[in-house]
Amino acid sequence: MKFSSVALAGATMGLAHATPLTERAGVTDADVLNYALTLEHLEAAFYQEGLKNYTHADFQKAGMQDPFYMNLKETASDEQQHVKFLTKALKAAGAKPVEACTYAFPATDVSSFLALGNVLEGVGVSAYLGAAASIMDKTYLTAAGSILTTEARHSAYLRAALGEAPAAQAFDNPLDFDEVYTLASMFIVSCPESNGKLPVKAFPALTMPSMAPAKTGSKVELMAAGGVSMDTKDVYAAFITVTGPVWAPLASTGNGKFEVTIPEGVAGQSYVVLTKGNKNASDDNILAGPAIVEVGEPNGPMGMGSQCSGGSSGSMTSMTSMPSMSAWSSMAMPMPTASKTMSSGSMPSMSASASASSTPVFNGASGKSMSGFASVFAALAAVAAFLQ
Repeated sequence: MKFSSVALAGATMGLAHATPLTERAGVTDADVLNYALTLEHLEAAFYQEGLKNYTHADFQKAGMQDPFYMNLKETASDEQQHVKFLTKALKAAGAKPVEACTYAFPATDVSSFLALGNVLEGVGVSAYLGAAASIMDKTYLTAAGSILTTEARHSAYLRAALGEAPAAQAFDNPLDFDEVYTLASMFIVSCPESNGKLPVKAFPALTMPSMAPAKTGSKVELMAAGGVSMDTKDVYAAFITVTGPVWAPLASTGNGKFEVTIPEGVAGQSYVVLTKGNKNASDDNILAGPAIVEVGEPNGPMGMGSQCSGGSSGSMTSMTSMPSMSAWSSMAMPMPTASKTMSSGSMPSMSASASASSTPVFNGASGKSMSGFASVFAALAAVAAFLQ
């Protein structure tokens, strides 16, 4: 059921009567709420673009049978309601809400759209979880927690639809402000001049070129962005978890490339960073990352529909034509290497030749998933190269 305007107004009034926006370690509650609004704008724009570009029939042809399409529309509506809620809450508290930016999403068919959507939902869950500790007022914390639980449902639904475990582990992984911004900034082309500066920056890129799902104990390759000089004697790999970093063996293979062994204690959509020293993983000592890796065995695609047949002919649609999320999530998204603060003037404009959305993926849902995702990865790499 959609969040009614009456309920939205009532909840916003409740936030308006909370204590004044307070500050902790240079980050105010207004900063946190605007940070959340920045992410919600991105997600809302992503779903709006996808539902504009792909029809109900397109999703059916890709193997996603009813009621998947209607549920996806509800997910899109949720994101729009989150934007409205946070915008009104900030205004009610006397703060200026950020406006939507211009975005570039490297998805040109249903398969790549859903794969990217699942990654964004997972990052959204980690973002809200990581930001919770910075919210001083309990009313704002409750509001953010209410959005977090909905984002988690979105994530679980898409994971199940694409063949990943809906809840891969007992605890979700939190990400700090800069870690989330590193992952999100690649989709932002430019922002309105009126948007205020948020206290965030992007770390140098860390990529995982392998498209294979990772298993505990297996080795995967990492590539640090050009210009990042690292002495592996004091560089470590840390997988971010709610109880702290899980350190993993790291070996240099030359030319900015490393091998890391997937440790025990991580599963599902996980995040790995390179750090200087192995005492902690914080903004002060993160050298590159995070990279995203999907850890665990795939469940097999479900389609999340009432039937398995697709198309008007009623013929069986092979769900193997739908790329497994493990193929996407095991690939890190390349990021800007410069440590930029997020402000109206810090986002570079993107030419047509560098635009992720201008890069073809593959023609139709029946295309080969591996080649399709290779093209998506190439589009993301083009964005990262442009932003560096």
